[in-house]
Amino acid sequence: MFDNTRVIAIEEHYWDPEMAGAFPAGENKSPISDLLTEIGDIRLRAMDEAGIDVQVLSHGAPAAQKLSPDIAVDLTQRVNDRLAEACARHPDRFAAFAALPTPVPDQAARELERCIKDLKFKGAMIHGLTNGLFIDDKRFWPIFEVAEKLDVPIYLHPSVPHAEVTRHYYDDYARDFPTVIRPAWGFTVETATAAIRLILSRALERYPRLQIILGHLGETLPFLLWRIDQALSRPGQQSLSFRKQFCEHFHITTSGNFSTPALICSMLELGIDRIMFAVDYPYVVNQDGTDWIKQLQLSPDDKRKLVGDNAARLLKL
Repeated sequence: MFDNTRVIAIEEHYWDPEMAGAFPAGENKSPISDLLTEIGDIRLRAMDEAGIDVQVLSHGAPAAQKLSPDIAVDLTQRVNDRLAEACARHPDRFAAFAALPTPVPDQAARELERCIKDLKFKGAMIHGLTNGLFIDDKRFWPIFEVAEKLDVPIYLHPSVPHAEVTRHYYDDYARDFPTVIRPAWGFTVETATAAIRLILSRALERYPRLQIILGHLGETLPFLLWRIDQALSRPGQQSLSFRKQFCEHFHITTSGNFSTPALICSMLELGIDRIMFAVDYPYVVNQDGTDWIKQLQLSPDDKRKLVGDNAARLLKL
């Protein structure tokens, strides 16, 4: 479809029934639950109809970050093993990001290593807070150490905000506009905050080759990059080049954000080499993503990078 370049969509979700079943019924309800739990013919047919060659599968929220420590490790291992089996059934169509049992950080680092070395996964995805803790907490740094050593990225994916944030910021309007807590705004704020904190923690100085992925065209950060960098450079701050660290360590995807102006902004700030195609299936329709890509006024080289070449390089696909 795109000059013989494989179209690789890298934020494409599924649910493992055992993982989804570990949470209260209200957390794992979705009008598209049938699509989330299906990793076979229906998904492949939807990919074919839209012209998508490869999906990089990742467990959708709620995920392992909300599990209790006593069950997190064994359950997440079983989830990853089943995902590896699904990929093995369609090795030319599916790849995977690992789920990590971050409630037990040292075991999460070990599970990342197992998934990369033994299951041939391409990185890992972490969903929001781990039982109230942001991912920059030093207890989680062993995960970054393994990711850097194995040269695989960590995808920071949204989850619902902290309960107190939700109460103070969103409860007034959540009944009438429930998505304000989630994709309309709450997800973005939470994930952008996690990314900013990661830079401020100096974890990326400790692990200088670590690569991080953000979805949704960078959770607004490309648009805000100049202002954040300038404000953090004012007198009274510690020395830190926010822009340099963001541009050297972060990649972004188009998942669920098919905005041409936002893409152009992101290209001007980061360059096309750090932007990858994603749909956010099944929350977003595959065809919407590929139809948007087709009409973009990009050079053939840039479009090839966007739809597949950048992902193939970063994930070694």
